[in-house]
Amino acid sequence: MGCGHVMLNQLTISALVAKLARREVSARAAMQACLDRIERVDPQIRAFISYDVADALAQADAADQALAQGQTHAQKPLLGVPVGVKDVIAVKGQPLNCGSRILGDFHSPYDATVIEKLKAAGAVVFGRLNMDEFAMGSSTENSAFQITHNPWDTSRIPGGSSGGSAAAVSADECVAALGSDTGGSIRQPASLCGCVGLKPSYGRVSRYGLVAYASSLDQIGCFAKDVRDAATVLGVIGGHDPRDSSSVPQPVPNYPAGLTGNIKGLKLGLPKEYMIGGLDPEVKQAVAAAVQQLARLGAEVVEVSLPHTDYAIATYYIIATAEASANLARFDGIRYGKRVEGADPIELYGKTRGQGFGLEVKRRIILGTYVLSSGYYDAYYIRAQKVRTLIRNDFLKAFEKVDAIVTPTSPTAAFKIGEKAEDPLQMYLMDIFTISCNLAGICGLALPCGFTGHQPRLPIGLQLLGKPFGEETILRIAHAYEQSTSWHKEKPPING
Repeated sequence: MGCGHVMLNQLTISALVAKLARREVSARAAMQACLDRIERVDPQIRAFISYDVADALAQADAADQALAQGQTHAQKPLLGVPVGVKDVIAVKGQPLNCGSRILGDFHSPYDATVIEKLKAAGAVVFGRLNMDEFAMGSSTENSAFQITHNPWDTSRIPGGSSGGSAAAVSADECVAALGSDTGGSIRQPASLCGCVGLKPSYGRVSRYGLVAYASSLDQIGCFAKDVRDAATVLGVIGGHDPRDSSSVPQPVPNYPAGLTGNIKGLKLGLPKEYMIGGLDPEVKQAVAAAVQQLARLGAEVVEVSLPHTDYAIATYYIIATAEASANLARFDGIRYGKRVEGADPIELYGKTRGQGFGLEVKRRIILGTYVLSSGYYDAYYIRAQKVRTLIRNDFLKAFEKVDAIVTPTSPTAAFKIGEKAEDPLQMYLMDIFTISCNLAGICGLALPCGFTGHQPRLPIGLQLLGKPFGEETILRIAHAYEQSTSWHKEKPPING
């Protein structure tokens, strides 16, 4: 069922909500449009690991019933909106595999807090979106199930680890999606797939029901088709949760109301350390043009320094792997998930973990166990925590002078599937611009700011970094930029 030239699955949240509110379309029709689209294009993209058609349509029917009974979008801002979920967030009764074999056919016995909040807001929560195993990777090639392809060019990666979420939103297979971001896993794939990706400040969104990779870095965020939609979703999922001790008891602003389009007088910092040698010339050009556009809109652009940037990757891969080694110890074949029998418990552990985990996860567990081991703990882990503090202080110092920081999101556009698979270090360097944000616990947003010149045209993303709990400001800047350009209106050439 189409409406005008735009199919229902192509609409933004705000456009769909307006049509649902006027009863021009039904939530069931919107959900069906997404399911039809998945059937047509997902064999090429492979964003979804699984989805339950009957359950999705039942939720959509319930939304239609609520609308018929007079429920409004003021009460339930996502009523009837189809939202996909990364396979690392618990949804009651749905598979929860984290892109891994070790969880076997485990189904979640409860809803994550963000899922409770989406459901309370009326969203139709459906589908398990593909990801790098346990969120470890930058390309979604580390999934145990399938490789997700970039909708702009299916021979290329969609980014990672939330590649399925980014590809699904970009290809209009769902209206919005949830992801998680430990070192760039929302912003980098959003940038490579040409959609908006928002990583909230650490503590803004509850992590209860998010399978942990690195607990001091992980944060749940969202993928959306435009900035207003990202603001709407953050307004729903944000807020304090007593079940997550790292969640911060701060009120949630009305994010969409802050999108005034006016950024006159705001100061934006350009970190000199981010204009590095490995930056692709086309990315550099697109980001420079975006900065000029922000200046035309009235923002003042100044240079800032983040002197400890060079240490970010090393620091991140010590802290993240150490936390992963501790968090993933619970997957032992005893309590849940896959079990490979052995003659004694030690052999059972070894066989289960040996067969259950993929290569990258094993690599990171080994690295993490090493840096936590006796004799190395002080030399690596304690030192990394100290450098992390220096990195956070760099940002806090910069934010005394500026309202937000502008950088590229990824050093290059999407690369070919398999291109970096043999060289983990090259893959780790893809996160150069995104990981400091997680180490510092601040908020970050990626949005489209151009394309590469060659065929196929590939999206390029701009990254905005804000103060801790400064989401309102980066959303306002992003929205002003987006409304003054047309990048977000471009659609990938994938056809079903």
